[in-house]
Amino acid sequence: MDCNFGVTFQKENEYTVYSSAFEADRIPAAQAGGTFVEHCLKEKEFYYMAETIWNGAVTVFYFIMDNLVIINVLLALVIVFFQRRSPQTVWTWLLLLYFIPILGFILYLVIGQDFHKSRMFKAKEIEGEIKYAVRRQEETIYRKQLRLANPEMERFRNLILYNLEAGEAVLTDNNDIRIYTDGKAKFRALIEEMKQARKYIHLQYYIIRNDELWQEIETVLIQKAHEGVEVRVLFDSMGCRTMRNRDWERLEKEGIQVAEFFPALLGKLQLRVNYRNHRKIVVIDGRIGFVGGFNVGREYLGRDEKFGYWRDTHLCIEGAAVTSLAVRFVLDWNYAAKENLFLEDNLFEIPKYVRNGRDPVQIISSGPDSQIKTIHDNYLRLIHSAKDHVYIQTPYFIPDDSILDALKIASRSGIDVRIMVPCKPDHPFVYWATYSYVGDMVAAGAKCYVYNNGFLHAKTLSVDGMVACVGTANMDIRSFGLNFEVNAVIYSERTVQRLERAFENDMTQCTHVTRKVYDERGIVIKAKEQFSRLLSPLL
Repeated sequence: MDCNFGVTFQKENEYTVYSSAFEADRIPAAQAGGTFVEHCLKEKEFYYMAETIWNGAVTVFYFIMDNLVIINVLLALVIVFFQRRSPQTVWTWLLLLYFIPILGFILYLVIGQDFHKSRMFKAKEIEGEIKYAVRRQEETIYRKQLRLANPEMERFRNLILYNLEAGEAVLTDNNDIRIYTDGKAKFRALIEEMKQARKYIHLQYYIIRNDELWQEIETVLIQKAHEGVEVRVLFDSMGCRTMRNRDWERLEKEGIQVAEFFPALLGKLQLRVNYRNHRKIVVIDGRIGFVGGFNVGREYLGRDEKFGYWRDTHLCIEGAAVTSLAVRFVLDWNYAAKENLFLEDNLFEIPKYVRNGRDPVQIISSGPDSQIKTIHDNYLRLIHSAKDHVYIQTPYFIPDDSILDALKIASRSGIDVRIMVPCKPDHPFVYWATYSYVGDMVAAGAKCYVYNNGFLHAKTLSVDGMVACVGTANMDIRSFGLNFEVNAVIYSERTVQRLERAFENDMTQCTHVTRKVYDERGIVIKAKEQFSRLLSPLL
């Protein structure tokens, strides 16, 4: 029934019904039809509510416009005096507020919140055991009783000590490491290891897409859950925004526990664009651990035409370092799921290792819950300790001043500094900012390469064929301070040299960015670089 009528209440049981704009008939409610009148009244109430909301929004808008200067001043005071930020970041925000006050204000509300307050993740139940292991290793180092395979490795002793002090990262020396640079090989190995699970599977990824790869993984997870294996899936709300609630509910119905990190508000509305859990960790029975750059999606198998072949680096670790990965997962899980898995001793039992590994490894992590930038400091320390060469692979090269200066100094001091970045962007502003910093390194004498065989997503830094830092952290400001990351520091010549051989093999698929090549870029590219670099503290 069409409701192009106006209805007004006149007196009890009587309405004025307008059948057109030009006529009105006063008729009893019984004649008008109760259902019809009620429908029209409800519709009028809806319009009245919508009008109220609109008027409220307009009022707020005019209030903001009338007091824009005051709001900007107050926000500037908050940014400058009440939050500890780098001067570069502060000035960037102030410029945004000045030039684009309304949009700048909205952007600050979405991505400008400061989360560097207190530790989110606490491990009270095992804190004593961790500190005991840390203190024992510290005493060993101070007494010069720590024995490393190569005497040359002694110059990294201070780095080991730093990771112990700053991140409570215990050094384990009995690890066997497999390196995966191809997505098909990595996920084939992951699925096979999950099929062997007997006690638990802990799976954590930043991005999970509901495509053929995840469906294959999901099938294995459900099968293992039916067999009595404890299966937990931890995902980041922002990274997995394409997933639907029913996708996770389907897992829960099959006996799989699911937890969401920093859930969205009001459906898919994300008020925390920053401070995402960028970690990728899988731990199986405390025996096998995976960590690295691959997320879960068909593009990581090279099946996305936009990116082509996906070149990444992922580690499969068997040995005592897996326990450190297990602790890292549980800390994240406890926060997201609001429970305490440290009370379950079976999750931290030391298994019998099939392989007899010899690789010393420290698992380090960083995030906005800590003032100490552990991964950033490891990168910086490794660059400073280089005597022969530094190899870096990263999809985003947006270093802060300390990293940039360290690389420039190393290059100008005769150190062979090589930096490899992708040839195509997945984030345009980030890509052009990256190319800008590549130009700085080319000017400093570094060898810079653009990877042409698809998309380069590896996050690796290696020094002198002896030590490497590999994991989820990019060489950018976001990974240094805004995201939750995890890396493995490997003190092993045999493994590090395998990583460097992979780097050198990738060079055959690269374009060497010489000074001449860089200087010949067009004016449009120069403008993109300059604008993106201006925004780099926020990227």
